[in-house]
Amino acid sequence: MAQEAILEKVNGKVHISKSFDFMCSQLRNGRYRVKIERFTEPRTLSQNALMWLWFTCIEQETGTDKQDIHDYYCSLFLKRTSYIKGKETVVTGSTSKLNTVQMTDFLNKVQADAAAELGIILPLPADRYYNEFINEYKDRR
Repeated sequence: MAQEAILEKVNGKVHISKSFDFMCSQLRNGRYRVKIERFTEPRTLSQNALMWLWFTCIEQETGTDKQDIHDYYCSLFLKRTSYIKGKETVVTGSTSKLNTVQMTDFLNKVQADAAAELGIILPLPADRYYNEFINEYKDRR
């Protein structure tokens, strides 16, 4: 069974959310790898809402179902190679697994592609006409 804890370093002092000894006691005999990586927050609800608002806009403008648009952009921007049963396989990631940084990158790519390939401008919340955009597409979800 994998074990996970949050480690935080503040003013030079390290704090861990679970006892390392406890986590080790939960493991079966065998070899394990310990990897410490910077913690990132999962994508936000606001990011997810923005993505679906954008996909609603694209759906209205193109006639393509927004779930299909979601799947298309995931296959375009979230593909990776994995080995399954010893064979190299291309798999598509999910936006639900992205952290805030990865989701921002995904949204930036969607925004750029929609502008370049579809001629659709997808505004960010800080943009001048964002409220008008919301009013136009929010009830069409």
